[in-house]
Amino acid sequence: MCYGYNQSLSSRSSLRRRSQDGEDDRVVEDLRDRLAETEARLRRARAREAELSRRLEQMKRFVSVMEIMETFLERRFQEQKDRIARLFSPVSTK
Repeated sequence: MCYGYNQSLSSRSSLRRRSQDGEDDRVVEDLRDRLAETEARLRRARAREAELSRRLEQMKRFVSVMEIMETFLERRFQEQKDRIARLFSPVSTK
């Protein structure tokens, strides 16, 4: 009788172990899925960062070109103002 009782307990703990193993497998699979999703999000974030960095560099170049043009146009404007001022200034008599 004791032998049958022990065998019964052994069967139950074996079932529990298999049940826990199955639960562990599900937990591990869930963690793998979550890791894969996180890695996919990270890849998308890195791609987005690369795109934004590229666009930022383009914008910096654009601003640099605009600053060069602004300086050039300010200089030309001042030269034209000076030229017009000379044209309309009274002729000095010496």
